[in-house]
Amino acid sequence: MLFDSTVRKELARSFGVTLVVILTIVLTMMLIKTLGLAAGGNVAPQHVLYLLGYMSLAHLPTMLSLSLFIAIVATLGRMYRESEMTIWFASGVGLGRFVKPVLRTAWPVVLAVAVLMMIIWPWGNQNSSQLRELYEQRSDLSRVAPGQFQSSADGSRVFFIERDSADDKTARNVFILMNSERSESVTTSLKGHIETAKDQRFLVLEHGQRNEQDPQSGAKALARFEEYKLLVDNQAMRATDQRPPKAIGTLELLDKPIPRNQGELTWRFGMALGCVNLMLLGIGISASNPRRASNWNLLFALLGFVVYFNLINLSQSWVASGRMSMAGALLAVHGSGFALALGLLWWRDQGNRLCLPRCKPRLAGGGA
Repeated sequence: MLFDSTVRKELARSFGVTLVVILTIVLTMMLIKTLGLAAGGNVAPQHVLYLLGYMSLAHLPTMLSLSLFIAIVATLGRMYRESEMTIWFASGVGLGRFVKPVLRTAWPVVLAVAVLMMIIWPWGNQNSSQLRELYEQRSDLSRVAPGQFQSSADGSRVFFIERDSADDKTARNVFILMNSERSESVTTSLKGHIETAKDQRFLVLEHGQRNEQDPQSGAKALARFEEYKLLVDNQAMRATDQRPPKAIGTLELLDKPIPRNQGELTWRFGMALGCVNLMLLGIGISASNPRRASNWNLLFALLGFVVYFNLINLSQSWVASGRMSMAGALLAVHGSGFALALGLLWWRDQGNRLCLPRCKPRLAGGGA
């Protein structure tokens, strides 16, 4: 049908352009943020592109929902301003008739948002968390750039090393200054390497000496060694049950219905349901007066998206804190949004039907 094909073609074109613009803006902001994390020592420089990819995939559902919402409002708003909607209404096509072509165009986007939220969202967050954890849990030796003095993670040690290769576990000409309440010591050695045993990392020094001084009594001691082990990290890798809920798979969250897991499920289900509600709201909110060439409807649409998005976040917080059940939060936020969208469509449709009978006598009188 001409009506369906016209609406779908215009909507698809507008969605593509909007998505490209939003992707460009968001990716640029994420790149700046990722580079800032790398510069601050929170992420390894060689992992910047990986982290950017994971973050982009994790936020892609939000970008898709926003692009679809803006595309619907912009496309139908243009049809209002150019009086195309008036022609369709005069032909007997109500505003509710636009739901079908819009839905036929938008259903792949809604499906993509659901799949991304249920599968890709936790996968991307898990990989991002692992990259950060691996970099944060690296040994004190690997934190040090060759030829530079640098403090350890807790600030109790100062290192200076030289490396023979790119291997972070092997070094030469090691210098370590250690401060504690009981003693101050300086340890030097020709070589050093990292050994791991039972979730503990040891720095094994070879062919060196250790100068120790008691700050209270002033007593000094000098010891030479062929091999000396120094504990540099005794923190075990983060257990699976300590992962943040956003990094846990959907099925695993369903198996463990604790409040924080249900809060995360509320967020994931809410993003998929919100995409459908935003699609219906976009049809109703796109109406504009053809005599007033303005984009107020688009501004109101953006404001509505921000409010709805914050309500989804708020519902997640309510469920995670135990104030509401997951079903109650989904029904309160998205059930209300669905009812509001249907009510807005009905109100716009009834207004158009009441207006058209008054317009027809005028048109007939003008023709006479």
